[in-house]
Amino acid sequence: MYRIIIANIERFQKLLETETDATKRAMEARLLAEEEAKLKSLSAADKTKML
Repeated sequence: MYRIIIANIERFQKLLETETDATKRAMEARLLAEEEAKLKSLSAADKTKML
């Protein structure tokens, strides 16, 4: 799960670098925030176990 969250964060960050449509940017920013919240909610033990 940890690796998927990291991959999603990287993907949404990359999409935000190039997207010009305001609606799409808003959606990508929301999805990025959701993934960052998931990452933050994982405990340190969960992160170690998922590597």
